[in-house]
Amino acid sequence: MNAPSVPALGSVLLVAIAAALWGTVGVASKLLYGTVEISPVFVGFVRLALAAPLLLVLSLATVGRRTFAFAGRELGAILMIGVSMALYQLFYFTAVATTGVAIATLVTICTAPLMVALLAGGFLGERLTAPIIGALAIGIAGTAMLVGVPSDVGVTQAAVLAGTAWALGSAASFAVFTLFSRVLAPRHHPFTLIGIGLGAGALMLLPVALLTIPASVSTDGMWLLLYIGLVPTGFAYIVFFAGMKRAGATVASIAALTEPLTATLLAWLMFDERLGALGLLGAALLVAAMVLLTRASR
Repeated sequence: MNAPSVPALGSVLLVAIAAALWGTVGVASKLLYGTVEISPVFVGFVRLALAAPLLLVLSLATVGRRTFAFAGRELGAILMIGVSMALYQLFYFTAVATTGVAIATLVTICTAPLMVALLAGGFLGERLTAPIIGALAIGIAGTAMLVGVPSDVGVTQAAVLAGTAWALGSAASFAVFTLFSRVLAPRHHPFTLIGIGLGAGALMLLPVALLTIPASVSTDGMWLLLYIGLVPTGFAYIVFFAGMKRAGATVASIAALTEPLTATLLAWLMFDERLGALGLLGAALLVAAMVLLTRASR
């Protein structure tokens, strides 16, 4: 067997760094909630509004005016990308506020690929194979186990159930974003799709965000908002696409594993969010379902 080339190893490292940065979003938002009274909608809006211009500028530098060269028949897909991106922010940041970082991130990230498979089967006619069905069953079991661990993460059973529901909503939103991005991907650069998606999502959150502007934001709160928008969103996508440019699509599975594991580890170290034996088993099942689904789609 040939040893991995240096470019391939560098690509793996870049993808892993991007995924680890994504895994800090929930932690940063929980720190923000402890610093200032702020709504999940406003956090989501600021995240998208800060990252979108950066990615759109990169798209303009890469493909020029083609950044905005969308056909009329593609406007519906762009609208759905914007709606799904806006809802993802609302649901995910609400899940973190309700049930903590670990459960919110594990459920969101690990069930999103499963929902993509379900929606692709229902709307795009893609076949649900035995491995995909098995991954869905394992994912459902893992989610059920996570829901049963309220005392280990310091919140009530009702909060865990509500937070899990919000997280499933964010996973479904991300799945919709993924499917409509897949429709547009053959004709548009990744920076274009992400930049347009973030920008459209920000515009859709703007009316509600204007109604939920916090009365005051501390210096720490401002830095956290800037971090969420620029580092694990704008910068992380740049690093991710730089890594994917030199590697095969299977390297993306690193992101699928690194993001929830980073979030769970940081939640444990910083907030003492402990999943307990049943929760750890549920988390392991969710990760296993994601790995199985990744292998099945190769």
